[in-house]
Amino acid sequence: MQWELTDEQDAYRRTLRDWLTDVAPSDVVRGWLDDEDDSVFESRFVDAGWAGVGFAEELGGQGGGLVELALTAEELARAAAPSAAWLATALALPALAGRPDLAGAASAGDTVALLVPAETVPDEAPSLWSDGEGVLTGRAPRVLAGDSAARFVVPVGEGDARRLRLVDASAPGIGIGARPLLDRSRSVADVTLDRVPSVPLDVDAAEVLRQASARAAVLVAADSLGATERMLDLAVEYSKQRHQFGVPIGSFQAVKHAAADMLVGVEAARSAVYFAAASVESGHAQALLHAAAVKAQVTAEGARGADSALTLHGAIGYTWEHDLHLYYKRAKLDEQLFGVPAVWNERIADGLALV
Repeated sequence: MQWELTDEQDAYRRTLRDWLTDVAPSDVVRGWLDDEDDSVFESRFVDAGWAGVGFAEELGGQGGGLVELALTAEELARAAAPSAAWLATALALPALAGRPDLAGAASAGDTVALLVPAETVPDEAPSLWSDGEGVLTGRAPRVLAGDSAARFVVPVGEGDARRLRLVDASAPGIGIGARPLLDRSRSVADVTLDRVPSVPLDVDAAEVLRQASARAAVLVAADSLGATERMLDLAVEYSKQRHQFGVPIGSFQAVKHAAADMLVGVEAARSAVYFAAASVESGHAQALLHAAAVKAQVTAEGARGADSALTLHGAIGYTWEHDLHLYYKRAKLDEQLFGVPAVWNERIADGLALV
């Protein structure tokens, strides 16, 4: 399967990549990670207008759709740039369809996050909250961007009774405890609510959560694609520089085969991710299966590619001084984020008719 971007989409990708090369070179990214402060990057990302790309104009965005969001995720990963707040907003923003004021603020960088554990598929997240007439109490562990969100979208209830409510992150009774991750380009936090007031969101909760799950699958897969492609570039570059027995290690057959396997994985993933993004955006009848397939296959391949890249680098790949570890950790988290491959493979099995 070959998927071709439009000229406009290709130009967007190249322009964003050039901007990230200037604004977020690896030494600068390392500084943000060391300081545990990505606010400088987030501000520049918003000010440059990138944060609104891929969001509908009626939601305060600049237009475009899930393909543009996937391109953004891919390029952010290639730069190992902080992206938790952007991704959390991309998943939660459709819940604000009836609140254009808040949707516009979110598209402009005012982070909104789904109050579900980061390792859980959003539409499978258990109800964690007791609801007393809009006053919520409960705890959600490991919420993506939970430490930087301005608002939380809270799923309440089960099954057909499920609904969504909105909570202000600065409200009394909210406790936020940041959790460390090996991949420091993303962040999670434990969030507790103790009798916190909320307001209802007038949307179809089940449909919003289904769409959030599909978007999460596509965007995490796109992130894995970007990280894997960058690891391949680093491995090939290193194999030309490192010599053994008087020749570059890139001339060894085993090294060539490992790099070729990574390249095949990257190229297959690229077509699949873009196709799945377009499928979800257009409401294709099998869109959810397409999203599940790329989440399961692309993130698993990304984790395998990370191991191959580490092997090709040898001992230097384990050191903090080399950039490889930034992408290695990112690819490994992508495999776990919003459901491991086995969970998504189960969805594929459930969605296919048995012969």
